Amino acid sequence: MTQRTDVVVIGGGQSGLAAGYHLRRLGLGYVILDAQTEPGGAWQHAWDSLHLFSPAAYSSLPGRLMPVQEGEVYPDAGHVVSYLADYEKRYELPVHRGVRAEGVHRDGEFLRVATDDGTWRARAVISATGTWWRPFIPAIPGRADFTGIQLHTANYRSPRAFTGRRVIVVGGGNSGAQIAADLAHTADLTWVTQREARFLPDDIDGRALFDHATARRRALDEGRTDTDGVASLGDIVAVPPVREARDAGLLKAEPMFDRLTPGGVEWTDGTRAEADAIIWCTGFRPALSHLAPLGLRGVRGHIPTEGTRAVDEPRLHLLGYGDWTGPASATLIGAGRPAREAAREIAAFLKDASA
Repeated sequence: MTQRTDVVVIGGGQSGLAAGYHLRRLGLGYVILDAQTEPGGAWQHAWDSLHLFSPAAYSSLPGRLMPVQEGEVYPDAGHVVSYLADYEKRYELPVHRGVRAEGVHRDGEFLRVATDDGTWRARAVISATGTWWRPFIPAIPGRADFTGIQLHTANYRSPRAFTGRRVIVVGGGNSGAQIAADLAHTADLTWVTQREARFLPDDIDGRALFDHATARRRALDEGRTDTDGVASLGDIVAVPPVREARDAGLLKAEPMFDRLTPGGVEWTDGTRAEADAIIWCTGFRPALSHLAPLGLRGVRGHIPTEGTRAVDEPRLHLLGYGDWTGPASATLIGAGRPAREAAREIAAFLKDASA
């Protein structure tokens, strides 16, 4: 069965919901297709101790402030899931759950979205699938030889399964630091980073990070010198559990090892460390396989964009994949502005097309 609408939004996480809010305000016909069977996007799959970097008021989608979580300055992932579910219900966003987009194709004046539950034809498509579904693990020599447990950030849940075990956490970003801190009190921990761990000042949280990301985008748009945005400040937000483990001397980063062995890892000088488990906190890549039929992929797997609009397919907009689709667009606080810009540009495009 084929159905028609003005806009198909692919992905029902924070960016997809923000897009829905703005499309609704503009009076456009649209649907949100979400492969997940429950609301909350990737947040429902996060590890148990994950907390936001910002207070609730600074972690909100357009139109509705996130309520404060009792007893918490920085809300946890469960609170975010509840907020997103309430947001979806409050604005009566037309989310079709358990529907996976398999491919977006050009179809004359339409874009045809093939799913595992039928087909949609739309005048415009917003892709908001994020990155959580494409975990990245580097190609390290000997990885296939390691006989212990290997898992990625996306699969880690809690320290309970690692109590008393030798665990190597790989990654010097926020996920690596938070998971290392989560394990520091109960596991025999080795934390490994590609470069020296850089903690942001303790008074820096998501509010300041968003301001820096926005200032960087403004400077680039105006042709001024690149300020490096958040990267100029450091890599790791010192949220309370990270700060506590760091100050207790439990977060001492070792340099990146050279290879894996059957029983652990080895550095270039021959030093070895035994391990029962390795947790790869090595980031994610954009989940864009559904857009492959359009043939738009460029450098590093990114689709070239102007703002949120794909350069070589003006009917396609991308939201929430990182700074290349809007300053801090992969964060709650940063999702709203690019969603608003995309919705407005789509409305203008549809108006011109029908004139």
